[in-house]
Amino acid sequence: MEQITVEIDGAKVSGPKGSTILDMAKAGGIDIPTLCYDPRLTPYGACRLCLVEVEGARGLLPACYAEATEGMVVSTKTEQLERIRKTLVELLVSDHPMECQGCSKSGRCELQKLANRYGVTDNSAFEGEIHEYELLEENPFVMRDYNKCIMCGRCIRICREVQGVGVYDFVNRGFKAIPGTPYDKPMQETPCEFCGQCISTCPTGALKARPYEGEGRVAARDMLRNACAYFKMSEEDMMEALGLEGWVVRTTCAYCGCGCQLDLHVIDNKVVEVTSPLMVGAGQGNLCVKGRFGYDFIDSDERLTKPLVKKGDKFVEVEWDEALDLVAKKLGDIKKKSGPDSIGVLSSARITNEENYLVQKFTRAVVGTNNVDHCARL
Repeated sequence: MEQITVEIDGAKVSGPKGSTILDMAKAGGIDIPTLCYDPRLTPYGACRLCLVEVEGARGLLPACYAEATEGMVVSTKTEQLERIRKTLVELLVSDHPMECQGCSKSGRCELQKLANRYGVTDNSAFEGEIHEYELLEENPFVMRDYNKCIMCGRCIRICREVQGVGVYDFVNRGFKAIPGTPYDKPMQETPCEFCGQCISTCPTGALKARPYEGEGRVAARDMLRNACAYFKMSEEDMMEALGLEGWVVRTTCAYCGCGCQLDLHVIDNKVVEVTSPLMVGAGQGNLCVKGRFGYDFIDSDERLTKPLVKKGDKFVEVEWDEALDLVAKKLGDIKKKSGPDSIGVLSSARITNEENYLVQKFTRAVVGTNNVDHCARL
């Protein structure tokens, strides 16, 4: 691919032709603030926080949308740009409930980070009408708090561009506009798949995962890292000093063969939230409803910890040796009486590839049949 070179804040940065100014800046480790940008989505240019000055260009250009060209000279941190960005953040904060301490998105909220960056508090320079929307909790997966919505459109775009569903769209006009559902219907009465993609892209606390709300402050991860840097301690030593167990564990989703990467947020040895790292692995940060919400079984009181064998009319817990001996005897009896093709084996996505290999090997070589299938095959 043809490469081009641009100058950003005095530094030479190279990248593939067709890249945006924001892409080039990221490649060069140069930070340009954004709120409507998500690498999974088509550039939108709505929030205007990424405005930059380009030598020879008429006016300011949105870095997320403007294409970089050979020899372009870009400035990202001039006095004018920083003043504009601070004003934009002040406008957003003027109608935003800055209840960060009680918000589970605190520490990960992109608006909060920008407000801290530009020294903007809830005592905004702008005064006006304040939204007072009701918290929507009509379904078990997605909580909607439109009081915290900044109209970035990311939920609408990810639902259309990635999921291909289109549950959300802008409804109403002007100050009353929100990313609502058709005819203001509850989400369970729409084509929503409850994948949680809108939650994953929302930059504020407007959309949150209801199953994980109140389970634990995942923002503690970021605060703990800051504490580690301040006290010059390792994460392990800090966790031990605070008496906490666990952290963010990178793993692979066990529900199908796609191989989506997960971040399990663990506090005191309990999974309190599941997210997916952006632009990593097969899923690139995108998950389905099972991958994002289907992990309550880990700590379920109904989870089996020992094999059960039916004795009389009741299932009784037994040791593994007894259970395996019974299964071997039953399979041998069925094979002898009705032949190997009377037996079928169904494997699982929740075991390893090596274990699945052994399952099919056992089915074919020991039982003597090809009747083996897998729940994730379809």
